[in-house]
Amino acid sequence: MEQFLENYGHLGWGQWYDTLEKLVKDKRAFLDSTGGNFEKFKYVVESLPEICPGTVDLSSKAVSIGKADQLLPDEKERFYNGLINLSPWRKGPFDFFGIHVDSEWQSWMKWERLVPHLPNLKNRKILDIGSSNGYYLFKMAASDPMFALGLEPQSAFYYQYCVAQKYLNLENVFCLPAAYNELPSMNRFFDLVLCMGILYHRKAPVKMLRQIHDSLVPGGQVVVENLVIKGENNHCLFPFDRYAKMRNVFFIPDLSAMEAWLTRAGFSNIRCVDITDTTHEEQRKTPWIQTESLKDFLDPSDPSKTVEGYPAPVRAIYIATA
Repeated sequence: MEQFLENYGHLGWGQWYDTLEKLVKDKRAFLDSTGGNFEKFKYVVESLPEICPGTVDLSSKAVSIGKADQLLPDEKERFYNGLINLSPWRKGPFDFFGIHVDSEWQSWMKWERLVPHLPNLKNRKILDIGSSNGYYLFKMAASDPMFALGLEPQSAFYYQYCVAQKYLNLENVFCLPAAYNELPSMNRFFDLVLCMGILYHRKAPVKMLRQIHDSLVPGGQVVVENLVIKGENNHCLFPFDRYAKMRNVFFIPDLSAMEAWLTRAGFSNIRCVDITDTTHEEQRKTPWIQTESLKDFLDPSDPSKTVEGYPAPVRAIYIATA
């Protein structure tokens, strides 16, 4: 975390540099002293063997690190058990020295739908809100951005990122164990912001989009991937309690409402570049999550509906310009 400020402290951070520096120091102190899951997962990462991977592949479907023959049999068992102890692995897949982490989401499918529409990432300043274990950060790193900074407050996901970065050691990728509302405003700073699978968890989605807009340089872009309702009637679904067994889902817009949110937040050149029904091929239960997945969230007698009777998950990707 500290390396981020050391590497990029010359970029004209302005009045919010001190706030960001304090956030980094506070998070370091928290990680060094906390207990619970953060302490448990930190120990897992630190106990994994120190190995320099012979190969790294960020272009394949899996983020691939090292070769199987680099681990002795007892090291492989210890490595596997360590990775299992970092479950649930939501995003991926990853391959660590021949150990294939079959994540719940086949994130390469979303990446392949998105990547043709991304701007040139070379030398760009990128923020990924809710970056999970860094799968998309690592994918973007292959395009040589100035840096890709992730925010991930969940302990398991943050330390999944840490275990990958322990071996990848990418100098332009960073992650803070912080929520978006902890980040200083950083107005007109980022070239690209990813907000994927986040907005429907917000009680004030337009407010968040406006904050993202203001954090972008003029001409900078946002990628918003969100649950949507098919149709263009400018309607939103507001679940009574849960949606697909998720408690914290507030607004699910239709396509027109999603565009209106982005317009109200100040964006222009708004493009919906993908609309995809969530399928069992893309999201499913694996031995790496130990929890329910898509099949359990849908009505078994009518998979076009959730167990609560709402339309089954559909996700759309929007790109818009500040």
